[in-house]
Amino acid sequence: MLTALWFLLSAGAIYFACEYFVNGIEWFGRKLSLGATATGTVLAAFGTALPESAVTFVAVVFGRTPEQRDIGVGAALGGPLVLATLAYMVVGAALWMNRRHLHRADAVIRVEHQRLARDQGWFLAIFVVKCALGLVEFAFKPWLGVLFIAAYGLYVWRELRSADTAPEEESLEPLKFQPHAPDPALSRVLLQTVLALLVIAIASRVFVLQIEGIGTALQLSPHLVALLLSPVATELPETVNALIWVRQGKERLALANISGAMMIQATIPSSLALFATPWLFDAPLIVAGVLTGVAVIYLWLLFRRGRVEARWLLPVGLLYAVFAVFVSWHLSTHA
Repeated sequence: MLTALWFLLSAGAIYFACEYFVNGIEWFGRKLSLGATATGTVLAAFGTALPESAVTFVAVVFGRTPEQRDIGVGAALGGPLVLATLAYMVVGAALWMNRRHLHRADAVIRVEHQRLARDQGWFLAIFVVKCALGLVEFAFKPWLGVLFIAAYGLYVWRELRSADTAPEEESLEPLKFQPHAPDPALSRVLLQTVLALLVIAIASRVFVLQIEGIGTALQLSPHLVALLLSPVATELPETVNALIWVRQGKERLALANISGAMMIQATIPSSLALFATPWLFDAPLIVAGVLTGVAVIYLWLLFRRGRVEARWLLPVGLLYAVFAVFVSWHLSTHA
């Protein structure tokens, strides 16, 4: 009962902290004169990706056993899979369910389609290299982690330089820490954003621990929890952010946040794991990589069309169900 209580409390804390975070990060992006897409891909994604990047860092650097370090490798593969499947499915479902609330005759996703398609292409190119390295072994492999860090730096530089349309003034809700100010102070914006991020990080850690506790109580395999449930828990902030922004009719920010988080997951945790582990994949990790690639190719083809309806994002979530079935089967046959 105590585990269930902490599970619900931490989930609620993540949701309410995300409400403050998305509000603060929008104002921070306005203060820096960034457009909506850059705000989502760089600022929001970097903030919400910190907790899971910290999990990978602790696992691969301070892990005392190969099994503990393998958790970091699993997180580096599981995060992109969750974002490319479940997170996009949540955006599609939320937009479809809120189309009347948003006074829209249809549920067409209003984003810069070509820019999102380009982001998917960037991710896919890096992800293919990342997965290929997991299939081979050679002496200087750890040094290639530097290239992933450089790739993310290049991505951020490109995002900040790309032209984008800033959110309309009236589309920004008042800053929650200074609700009556038409132009809140930067100090209040930073205070709200940083405090919200701290709550998200702490609540996410508690949430992951409760997921592990529930898995133990249900007598689930630790590997099953690590490969299936923990990545979903660590990617919860990005998913909740997306849900909040979609309900406000700001799917550009929602999808930019997911896209930016995917780029971080493809580079920073991977570089950490390359530095500290052999970075060799077993069967579940190979399947995770393949299914992530399939999902991203599907999304790339969708956004290249220039018109995407919300319901077209729903099927991509089934790929995570395929992964869950495979992992369950694999663990049961190798028990």
